[in-house]
Amino acid sequence: MLGVLRRKVACKANAASALEQGIRIVASRAFSSSGKEMTVRDALNSALDEEMSADPKVFIMGEEVGEYQGAYKISKGLLEKYGPDRVLDTPITEAGFAGIGVGAAYYGLRPVIEFMTFNFSMQAIDHIINSAAKSNYMSAGQISVPIVFRGPNGAAAGVGAQHSQCYAAWYGSCPGLKVLAPYSSEDARGLLKAAIRDPDPVVFLENELLYGESFPVSAEALDSSFCLPIGKAKIEREGKDVTITAFSKMVGYALQAAEILAKDGISAEVINLRSIRPLDRSTINASVRKTNRLVTVEEGFPQHGVGAEICASVLEDSFEYLDAAVERIAGADVPMPYAANLERMAVPQVDDIVRAAKRACYRSSSLAATA
Repeated sequence: MLGVLRRKVACKANAASALEQGIRIVASRAFSSSGKEMTVRDALNSALDEEMSADPKVFIMGEEVGEYQGAYKISKGLLEKYGPDRVLDTPITEAGFAGIGVGAAYYGLRPVIEFMTFNFSMQAIDHIINSAAKSNYMSAGQISVPIVFRGPNGAAAGVGAQHSQCYAAWYGSCPGLKVLAPYSSEDARGLLKAAIRDPDPVVFLENELLYGESFPVSAEALDSSFCLPIGKAKIEREGKDVTITAFSKMVGYALQAAEILAKDGISAEVINLRSIRPLDRSTINASVRKTNRLVTVEEGFPQHGVGAEICASVLEDSFEYLDAAVERIAGADVPMPYAANLERMAVPQVDDIVRAAKRACYRSSSLAATA
């Protein structure tokens, strides 16, 4: 199958170099005031479409990505436009098609592998970690693996423990991977384009509950050359009293919390991490040195989480600037419950962030991390 895929695109391989010449990296900035809006779903779809159009080596593979147009309609219209050689439906065998994707990347193609949920990536984790992530190092830089593993990550609603886990910290701990977690439509477009163009394997963590949400997008973000830098966080809201870091859906919760805090006279700076690995330590630490307080927010498990890594980086780089102990907000340290009332208790809520920020601003003694 790899040979067939490679032969199909070999005659068009020169398009890749032309694409690389046209890459434009857009720095972190606020949203445009433009009235144009786009859903996260459409942002991902348009990014895939434009990258497939620009580079014939890009192809999509996964369960129901073709005829059904994706479980969440991210690949809508792509089979009709690019055909079954580049939009490949697979059997229900994540280990199988992830392995095929890694092999295709070894030969210079740029696969985008869709998992219906990142929980199912556990079936393919040997290929992701032992093959994709380690090959460049083990080959002394001779083998690049330009592959994207994407799909919904974290809690949705009423789908049970085996469909609700957040894998940001799992993959974020692995050398050789880049791990991205978009929040808005501009994030989704710019980061997915960057992931597809990157020479290394990228784990791209989306959120099912964000697919249908609309966000403002600038004319710049709608340009086909739009691309966001990997490893750069975005300050979504400036503040001076407390820094709140978050990623994916939790960014929205953090922004809501900041609005509530403002009514109580607390100015919160909200950082959208965007990139889990590499982590933008400089932006985080610069903010903490200004606000002197830190609250980290994530929906994953509290132990060995993304928040724990952020706390460690701040203690290493900016300890003397802290006026209060850091606060960690995370999901409960249990598998996700199925019952709606218990599910809500297991996932961070806006009120949790507000309370943690107030503790950070008003106290000097340390409390246990909030789950």
